[in-house]
Amino acid sequence: YPWGYDSDNGPDQWHKNYPTAKGRHQSPIEINNKEVHYDSSLLPWFASYDPGAAKTILNNGKTCRVLFDDSFDRSVLRGGPLPGVFRLRQLHLHWGSSDDHGSEHVVNGVRYAGEIHLLHWNPKYSNYLDARRRTDGIAVLAIFLQVGETPKPEMKRILEELNAIKTK
Repeated sequence: YPWGYDSDNGPDQWHKNYPTAKGRHQSPIEINNKEVHYDSSLLPWFASYDPGAAKTILNNGKTCRVLFDDSFDRSVLRGGPLPGVFRLRQLHLHWGSSDDHGSEHVVNGVRYAGEIHLLHWNPKYSNYLDARRRTDGIAVLAIFLQVGETPKPEMKRILEELNAIKTK
């Protein structure tokens, strides 16, 4: 199935070929601040990422992806609702043809220019593929991207590297 981000094959259509794409715990989601409730029992988020853990940067024809060494707890996320430490497996980018149509997720009806997804897995399972099949096996951290006058130093470096990625 040729999925994408246009009106005929975008997120609103994915469930037709992938029924779980319409489930409660599925992405993309629309967040409405009026429906969000604070949970004081959640721990603060903690992320520790080692840039040296990046192994491969590639272009898969739809996005750029960075793969990380996840053989031990070198780059991790914990806290919030997570039941322990989760290892960073990969990150990938989403962007669109305009500054208001690139993110998968929506907040109060607003889409952003882009989105970075950091995919983590629960090492209580033997490997990423095993974790993927479990309800507590995967955690994705999404970071919205906005276009501004001056790029942040971290994003500037990523954007400069994008030019070096070979096309598929």
